[in-house]
Amino acid sequence: MTGLTPTQYSASFFAGVAQLVEHHLAKVDVGRSSRLARSNLQKPLFLSGFFVSPEPVKASELFALPPSLARFARFFPAEAAPWEWLKQIGVALETVEAGSAGPKIPPGVHVEGKVWLHPTVKLPHTATIIGPVCIGANTEIRPGAFIRGNVITGEGCVLGNASEFKNCLLLDGVQAPHYNYVGDSILGNKAHLGAGAICSNLRLDQAEVTVRLADRTVPTGLRKFGAALGDAAEVGCNTVLNPGTILGQRALVMPATAIGGFVPAGHIARVRGSVSLIPRRD
Repeated sequence: MTGLTPTQYSASFFAGVAQLVEHHLAKVDVGRSSRLARSNLQKPLFLSGFFVSPEPVKASELFALPPSLARFARFFPAEAAPWEWLKQIGVALETVEAGSAGPKIPPGVHVEGKVWLHPTVKLPHTATIIGPVCIGANTEIRPGAFIRGNVITGEGCVLGNASEFKNCLLLDGVQAPHYNYVGDSILGNKAHLGAGAICSNLRLDQAEVTVRLADRTVPTGLRKFGAALGDAAEVGCNTVLNPGTILGQRALVMPATAIGGFVPAGHIARVRGSVSLIPRRD
């Protein structure tokens, strides 16, 4: 904006930002916004091609159901959208019948409801597991894990210390080892969450979660949908994946990033920032 003093520009800028926030939370009248606010409102939420899917996404493009979960294959068709799998987790668990005895439950591990643990599951001295839950072979549950219903894991997963899991499907070799929240999400084979990474599953306005494509948004029919991570996707420490985030195979999100939308396979999502140093005055 030309012809404005720094003070006037600053005031106009922050007024525009305030109106942008109000627009998304309260649907303000864009036509009455300031020129700067209108320019912001008319921009797409994600300006880079990394954050928009060019076409509808199929589950088969993100992950392959491993042999360890073959008994659930009919509930998780490869041609379906990945978020459709979330709707089938509870239904799939209804088909699980009691098998061989699981591992010995330590005194500090609280187990409630229908919980199926493979005999090779490694249990900590403290954890809470509320069914229905089905945990695959050679999976490690670490101290303080909170597993609270509609959770299926494949083989060789890590459900980490002080981490929470709810209505999620973890394929083989998934690692969510430290202070993670995995709600209403699907993590592909060998996907990894860094310490403190969060799969946020509820919009601030609690409206239906949509997935954004290049030319339109697609309704998921879900009020809660966290993320779908393709095989071998990596999420850096202290990153927040906003509701409806999809990461392609081997996609990587850099640490301390808040991100939403779609990151294509084999791409890195990052935010460049600058760090300045100033001398201490004490």
